[in-house]
Amino acid sequence: MKTRVLLVDDEEQFVQALSERLALRDYDITTSLSGDDALKKIKRYNYDVVILDVAMPGIDGIYALREIKKMKPLTEVIMLTGQGTVETAIEGMKLGAFDFLMKPCNTEDLDTKIKKAQARKAEHEERIRAAKVSDIISSPRSVLKDD
Repeated sequence: MKTRVLLVDDEEQFVQALSERLALRDYDITTSLSGDDALKKIKRYNYDVVILDVAMPGIDGIYALREIKKMKPLTEVIMLTGQGTVETAIEGMKLGAFDFLMKPCNTEDLDTKIKKAQARKAEHEERIRAAKVSDIISSPRSVLKDD
């Protein structure tokens, strides 16, 4: 199954170019040009990785990150940042972002980070499944009595 990626940035040409490059690498790409639109999409769909610009008008990347982690805590978020917002990207890491990259980003570097983020998400999901199975197996079974 393809890794589902949501690319969020207010720069339409950047989003178009990057989404095409990532689609060539066999990712299932959805794009969003605002934090508000991204949050609506995240409520409706499950993404493995969100690539999120830090500096956007309206809902910025840090606010969006907080909301994403509330709604879908296992979704990994890679922050994209320009020169003046490195500190903000580091703040994002403290809030649960997987990693960050400087814009414009190298596609190879981003591809590597997406793969690592997807692997971490898959590992967390597998641990949760294993814990649920373990809980089911170890829970006392109710005994049905014939009346």
